[in-house]
Amino acid sequence: MSKKINPLAEVFGFPVSNNTEKARRYREKKLCPFNNKVPNCTKDKANNPLGVCSIHHNGAAIITCPIRFREDWFIVENAAKFFFNEKERWTSLTEIKLLDRNGESTGNIDFVLVSYNEKGQLTNFASLEVQGVYISGNIRNAFDAYTEKLSAQFSWRSGYNYPKPDFLSSSRKRLIPQMLYKGGILKFWNKKQAVALQKSFFDTLPNLPTVEKEKADIAWFLYDLIPDKNNKRYNLTLVDTIYTEFEPALLRVTTPKPSNIEDFMGVLQDRLDERLESSPPEAPTLNDIVAG
Repeated sequence: MSKKINPLAEVFGFPVSNNTEKARRYREKKLCPFNNKVPNCTKDKANNPLGVCSIHHNGAAIITCPIRFREDWFIVENAAKFFFNEKERWTSLTEIKLLDRNGESTGNIDFVLVSYNEKGQLTNFASLEVQGVYISGNIRNAFDAYTEKLSAQFSWRSGYNYPKPDFLSSSRKRLIPQMLYKGGILKFWNKKQAVALQKSFFDTLPNLPTVEKEKADIAWFLYDLIPDKNNKRYNLTLVDTIYTEFEPALLRVTTPKPSNIEDFMGVLQDRLDERLESSPPEAPTLNDIVAG
């Protein structure tokens, strides 16, 4: 028997249980409180945005919109501490296209942090990638049902196509390819990299070989959404930082752990047995007919 639960953790920046005047205003105006490029939420459709910032999963709020990581610009500030010394002037640039040697685009870098001197001349740069989590199932139906009622007691029946985080697709289809292609160019240029993602997502990756901060090519900044009961909000909080070198980390992530070869051979044998049992008898040759 299915049960009623609520997959929506945050809608337009606020928990669905938050019924304050400010939360109602953000829902009504479809605003984004997390430094989107425009005041409104633009996720999925600009005229009918899917204003889901995070979803409930195993008792935690899982970030599904990368803009959610921009709360108070902690991700940029923390990355700058890894890239630059305290005396350097720096700023951040967003959505910078990165080309390969043939002039083909390898994608946009989410943030390029640049340092500069007193004359405004560029002295160094580094990259910051931000990765939310893909959703499997249908979140739009739950979102539309909530926005029709706007009830703090909203619930949604679980069952087929119930929305949940898809950590595997998030790493295989997004995180790993961008680290290989864009990250490979940055590593060739000997530039540092940072990745901002949620700890629950990072925990689904293989254990990465770590190094000291001074030897690291990549800093993995791990965040979580911590409930703030006083403000009835979730606060983006840095909970851990992992330092790795480029090649060992990417090799570990992209190299699957092999299963038992005997198990695979067993699967092949079963399929072979099925093929042989279902195959029609071989047609007689001319010699068979003459001999008969």
